[in-house]
Formats: sequence, structure tokens, C-alpha cells
Amino acid sequence: MAYFECLHEVKLIVDLIYEGGIANMNYSVSNTAEYGEYVSGPRIITEQTKAEMKRVLNDIQSGRFARDWMLRTKSIRRPSKPCGRSRLRIRSRKLARGYAR
Repeated sequence: MAYFECLHEVKLIVDLIYEGGIANMNYSVSNTAEYGEYVSGPRIITEQTKAEMKRVLNDIQSGRFARDWMLRTKSIRRPSKPCGRSRLRIRSRKLARGYAR
């Protein structure tokens, strides 16, 4: 349930930013959330984080990400039945949880 709630909140925030930018989002969220952005944001988005995001963007723009993805997906058998897709989703979630730690 918490996973769903996080995804729901992310969509709401993205929609607010899309509609009117960061200022609109700050106007629309709670004072606590806005304070958290100002106080915690600089601790999370560091120069190292920005540099890594630039490297990821470069991978995408250069086509490296797509090439790596295509190579990886060629080696994975894609399930065609709904139960196979469900197992793949479960494995993906377990993998994502491992990266989140």
C-alpha cells in the first residue's frame, strides 16, 4: 500500500510541476513539504548527484542506454502468458527493492 501511495504522490507532484513549474508545486503542497524541499533538497541533490545525472543523460542522448537495453532484452526470454508477466513483475520489484537499500 505504501508503494502505491508513493507512486500516487509522485504523479500529483509531477502534474503540479508540469502545470505551473516548481513555484506552482510549492504553492500547492503543504508548508511542511515546502520546508522539506528547502532544507533537505540541498542535502540530497549534491554536486555528485548532479554529475551522475549528467552522465545518465549523456548515456541516453548518445544511444548507449538504448543499445545496452536492447542487448539485455535479447538475452531475456519474455513471458507471453499473464502468469509469466506477473512473475517478471515480482522479480522486477524485488530487484528494485535491492537497489533502494
